[in-house]
Amino acid sequence: MSIHAFFASCPRGLEALLADELLGFGARNTERVPGGVAFDGDMRLCYRANLESRLATRVLARLARAPYRNEKDVYEAALAVRWPEWFTEKHSIRVDVNAIRSPLKSLEFATLRIKDAVCDRFRADRGSRPDVDTHSPGVRIQGFLDKENVTIYLDTSGEPLHKRGYRKEAGEAPLKENLAAGIVRLTGWDASEPLLDPMCGSGTLAIEAAMMALAVPPGHARGFGFERLADFDRRGWSEVREAALARRTPPRRLAIFARDRYGEELKKARSNLEAAGLADCVELKQADILDSGAPALAGVLIANPPYGARMGEDRALAEFYPKLGDTLKKYYPGWRCYFFSGDTRLPRLIRLTASKRTPLYNGPLECRLYEYRIVAGSMRKPHAA
Repeated sequence: MSIHAFFASCPRGLEALLADELLGFGARNTERVPGGVAFDGDMRLCYRANLESRLATRVLARLARAPYRNEKDVYEAALAVRWPEWFTEKHSIRVDVNAIRSPLKSLEFATLRIKDAVCDRFRADRGSRPDVDTHSPGVRIQGFLDKENVTIYLDTSGEPLHKRGYRKEAGEAPLKENLAAGIVRLTGWDASEPLLDPMCGSGTLAIEAAMMALAVPPGHARGFGFERLADFDRRGWSEVREAALARRTPPRRLAIFARDRYGEELKKARSNLEAAGLADCVELKQADILDSGAPALAGVLIANPPYGARMGEDRALAEFYPKLGDTLKKYYPGWRCYFFSGDTRLPRLIRLTASKRTPLYNGPLECRLYEYRIVAGSMRKPHAA
């Protein structure tokens, strides 16, 4: 199979983990840049990256890269691509453009010029052009402009890869699934350790951890953009998918515990676990972290505590964080505890010394993953959970 250039985007802060993941799939020439990883591989690797990557947001096939000075240059770069070799005019299209330090004044106009180029190429080669559909396109095209070059990509993913296909219920401010998977990976957790999310909301962290533990391909319940491309290898895709599914282990009770003080949130978590086929793998329980203890003598605690608009009142948070620190010292000696938050007051108010602070982005919001290794002051039994 021929080798193509690809780019896998991801939440900022997860690039190193994504590069390692792609190397494990067989990617070549990986290169990390802020927000993703460039790599080379054949279409089967593209299929596998879409199906099995827990961290990528999209997998883009690079079709062109050229220097530019104005919108006409952008148009010419897109016009040079043999679009009908990739998809037919029967598929609707959507074009999106992103830029860093581009001299162009209007990204909207650049977007329009790429769209015009695609349609003009189809008219010249096929006599008809695809329709534009910004809501549910058959094919997505991405342009990226830096200071000197325009790069044209074809999106092989379709819907963003964090949309696993299982989510039925969303919490008030749910973590995207690939960011949640990255957070779990950053803790160094392996499936032999107990894992607790004491503020589980709709259950995303617990579900992603369970899927890792059971080697469930994260994209097994959804479709992909590459299935609509002209060179789609149905047999090759079937072999990639069957190989990934064969690596799964049967569902079983895992040492994964999801708790929340609110019953409505637990209903959402239960619904999502059932939809993901993991209802019997994770223990759900209604409990407040401040007055309930650890489910094991040691393990990994991961939480995305409420902050900002989710909590509503700064005063409530200022009271909550010190109590959270006291709870960890009381009930969690021997545990590694991780808190993902965009609230810069957390490390000061929790009154514990973070052993590690990892910068991560939740969309445009700069956050931190704080690690606290709780040292046992004396040998204590876990509080009754």
